[in-house]
Amino acid sequence: MTQAELGVQGVHLIPQGTAYGLLIGLGVLFCGVILVAIKIQKAYLSEDSGTSEMFMVANRSVGTGLTASAVFSSWMWINETVLAAAMCYRYGLAVPLWWGSGLCFQIALMAALGVMAKIRVPYAHTSLEIIRQRYGWIGHVVFILLNITNNVFGCASMILTGSQLIYGVSGMHFVAATILIPLGVVMYTAVGGLKATFLTDFLHTTVALILIIYFTLSVLTHPAVGGLYGLYDKVMATAGENRIPGNYKGSLLTMKSKGAIVWGLILKFGNLALVVTDTAFWQKSFASEVNATVPAYNLAALAVFGIPWGLGTVIGLTGRALHNTPIFPTYPDGISDAQVNAGMVMPLVVKALIGDSGIVAFFVLLFMALTSTVSSSMIAVSSILSFDVYKTYINPKASDQRLLHVSHLTVVFHAIFITGVSIAMNYGGANMTWIGYFRPILSCPGIIPLALTLFWSGQTRLAAILAPVLGFFTGLGIWLGAAKAMYEAVNMTTTGENYPALYGAIGSFFSPALYSVVISMYKPQTFDWRIFLRIELADEAQLHASDTPDHPNQKPQLDSKQASETSTPEASDIDDLERAKAGYESEKNPAAISTGPPTSPTQLSLDDVRHPFSEQTLKELFRWNRIAWIFFVVIVLITFILWPMPLYRNYVFTKPFFSGWVTVAILWQFFAFFAVVVFPLYDGRWEILRGAVGSWKSSREFVRRWTSRP
Repeated sequence: MTQAELGVQGVHLIPQGTAYGLLIGLGVLFCGVILVAIKIQKAYLSEDSGTSEMFMVANRSVGTGLTASAVFSSWMWINETVLAAAMCYRYGLAVPLWWGSGLCFQIALMAALGVMAKIRVPYAHTSLEIIRQRYGWIGHVVFILLNITNNVFGCASMILTGSQLIYGVSGMHFVAATILIPLGVVMYTAVGGLKATFLTDFLHTTVALILIIYFTLSVLTHPAVGGLYGLYDKVMATAGENRIPGNYKGSLLTMKSKGAIVWGLILKFGNLALVVTDTAFWQKSFASEVNATVPAYNLAALAVFGIPWGLGTVIGLTGRALHNTPIFPTYPDGISDAQVNAGMVMPLVVKALIGDSGIVAFFVLLFMALTSTVSSSMIAVSSILSFDVYKTYINPKASDQRLLHVSHLTVVFHAIFITGVSIAMNYGGANMTWIGYFRPILSCPGIIPLALTLFWSGQTRLAAILAPVLGFFTGLGIWLGAAKAMYEAVNMTTTGENYPALYGAIGSFFSPALYSVVISMYKPQTFDWRIFLRIELADEAQLHASDTPDHPNQKPQLDSKQASETSTPEASDIDDLERAKAGYESEKNPAAISTGPPTSPTQLSLDDVRHPFSEQTLKELFRWNRIAWIFFVVIVLITFILWPMPLYRNYVFTKPFFSGWVTVAILWQFFAFFAVVVFPLYDGRWEILRGAVGSWKSSREFVRRWTSRP
C-alpha cells in the first residue's frame, strides 16, 4: 500500500531533511527547556516533581493564569487551526463560528464540574477515584475503559492527523512522523509530571498564538488577497465556481448552511466528550488553587473562541479565492477532497502566500498543537494506570516513590501504545474528518452518568454501570444503521457522511440519561455525599480536624476584604453545605474528636468525617459554583442562539458586515493572547522573580568559584 492509498494526500512543500530536523530539534529543545525549569522549581520554588502529589496534581497549587493557559493549550488541538480552515473551505464562513461556539461551552461546563469536585472530593487525583468511591469496582472498571478509550483515541487521532500533515507537506513517511511526534514529549512528561505539562503548555500557547496571529494577518494583508475588502471581492468574483450545496444561494458568505450546522452539532457532541471524559481536564481542575478553577477555566473558554473563528475564516476563504490561480501550489488541479479531509488547505495557502518560511512556521505550529495534546494525554492515562489501576488493584500499599516509578513507566507505555494505534488507524484509511464523526459515538456515553455522579444523589450503582454501556451500543447502532439505510452500505465512506454521524452522536449522548433515570427508579437509593470525603491523599491517610488549616499547598484562606465580600450560600445550598462540611458542628462536642492516632478515612463513621476545608472556604466554593453555572448558561445562550440564530436566514454578508465580522474575530485573537500569555506572566510574577533571582545568584556563585580556582 502506498501512503496516497491510505487517504494521505498532499504535495511536498519542504524537503524531508528539514522536516526531520524540525521535528527532532523542537523535541530536544522543549525537553531541555523543561528540564531546566524543573531544576529551578525544585531549587527555588520548593516544587519537587519527585512526589506523586506533585507529579499527578501539581500539589494543587497552580494559580489562575497558569491554569487558564494550560487549559487553553490542552484544548487548542490541531483541529482548531488546520481542520477549521479546511471545513471553512468546504462549507463557508459559518463553520468557524460554529467551531468557536463548539469549543467554549465545554470548558465553561468543566468549570462548574471542577468546582463541585473540589467541594465533594477535595483531594481526588482523577475523576475515576470519585466513580470508585460511589459505585465500586465494577463501575470503576467501566469508567476506566471509557476514560482510557477516550484519551487514547483522542490522542492517537491527533498524532494520526499530524503524521498525515507532515507527510503532506514534506513527504516524510507517516510511520516515522508518528514515532517522532511523541518521542520528545515522553522525556519531559515522564520527568516533570503535571507541572511540567503546565509549563510547556504555556510555552506552546505563547508560540502557537504568535504564529496564529502572524498567519492570519500575513495572509489577509498579502497583495494577492488585498485585505478585508480584497478578500470579499475575490470570494464574490469566484462565487460561480465555488457554489456550496446546502448554502443559501450556494454562497460561502452566508450563515445559512446546512452542512455547516450539521458539522457544528457533531463537533459540539464530540468536543464535550473530549473534555468531560478526559481525565486531563479534571486533573487541571484538581491541580488549581481553590479560588482559581472557575475564573481560569472561564477565561480559557472565552479565549479559545477566537482561534478557529479568525484563522479558519481567513485561511478557508482565501483558499477558495485562490485555489484556481497560478499562485497556488496545486494549480491547475485545485484542492482534492482527500486533501481537504487531511487538512491540507492551510499549509497550501501558507505556501502560496508566505513561502518556505511560512511552511517552517506552520510546522512549528503543528508541533506546538500536537505535543500539547500528547503531553496532557500522557499524564492523564499515566494517572489512571498508576493510581486507579496499580495502587487500587495491584499494590494498595505502594509507597509514594513506587507510585511515582509506575507513573513514569506508564507514560512510556502510553506513548508506545498510542503510536501503534495511530499507525493502525493510518493503514485503516482513517482521516481527520472521519475521526471527527466517529469520536462522539465512542466518547459521549459517559458524559451524563459522570456528571450525575457529582450532582444527583439518586443515580444508583447499576444505573451508572449500565447507562454508558447501553448508550454506546445505542449510538453505534444508530450510526451504522443510518449509514446502511441512507447509503445502502456500511464502510469508511458512508460512515463518514454527516447525517449518520449526527444521529449516532445524538443517540450516544442523550440515551444514557434515559437509561440512568429508568434504571435508578428500579431500586431507588440516595447517596450520602460525605462518603466522598473518605478519599485520601496518596501515601497519606489522615483526618483533618476542624481547626486544622487547609491543605498547606493550597491558599483558600481569604483576606479580610474578601471575607467581607463573601456572600452567604443561598437557601438552596444550605443542605449541601451542611452535608459537605459534615462534622464541623462536632467541634462543639470534644468527645467526638479523637486524640489517638489518625484513623484512615475509609474506616471512619460518616458522622466523624470532617471536611478538610474551612467553613469560609466552602462558602466561597459554593459562590464560585453559582458563578460557574451562570456563566455556562449565558455562554450557551449567546453562542448557540442569540448570536448565530438571527443570521441563519436568507442573507449573504455585505462587504461592510463581512469586514466587521473578520475584524472582531482578529481582535479576539489578541484578547486570547493577553488572557493566556500576558496575564499568566503577571499572575505568576513573584514565582518568576524568585526563580530568576535564585538562578542569577547560583550563576554568579558558580562563576565566582570557577574563576577562583587555581
